[in-house]
Amino acid sequence: MTQTERTVVRRQVVVDAPIDRAFAVFTERFGDFKPPEHNMLGVPIAETVFEPRVGGHVYDRGTDGSECRWARVLAYEPPDRVVFSWDIGPTWQVETEPENTSEVEVRFVAETPQRTRVELEHRDIDRHGPGWEALSDGVGHDDGWPLYLARYAALLSGER
Repeated sequence: MTQTERTVVRRQVVVDAPIDRAFAVFTERFGDFKPPEHNMLGVPIAETVFEPRVGGHVYDRGTDGSECRWARVLAYEPPDRVVFSWDIGPTWQVETEPENTSEVEVRFVAETPQRTRVELEHRDIDRHGPGWEALSDGVGHDDGWPLYLARYAALLSGER
């Protein structure tokens, strides 16, 4: 694998849902499929919020009211795509310098009126600086984006 190939992680899943519903569940219910163990707070997560607008944030709110803002919404184009920053560095701590963050783009493609392909691309991972390879390995691993997408698909299938 070349360095360029490792700076991008691509995953996809096909869900049995119309494109509007697939987009809405991904953004409005992100916290329902985000694994609770993916937590940088010192307390359990009470909720994960995905603010539905450019300039919004994705953040976890702890049971004690504390917050961890770990992403910024860069593009919000329902029902076709959403792009957010990945403000989590190689040591799994919040990165405060935007130039040292990567991007996650999620595209929603209608295959039929009731079936949607969800394509996720996590790119520019090398912008995180030294140790970025571990971050790439982590988000590409079965416990990273594949787990998120599997839990997302299960959430949608459970709605029917």
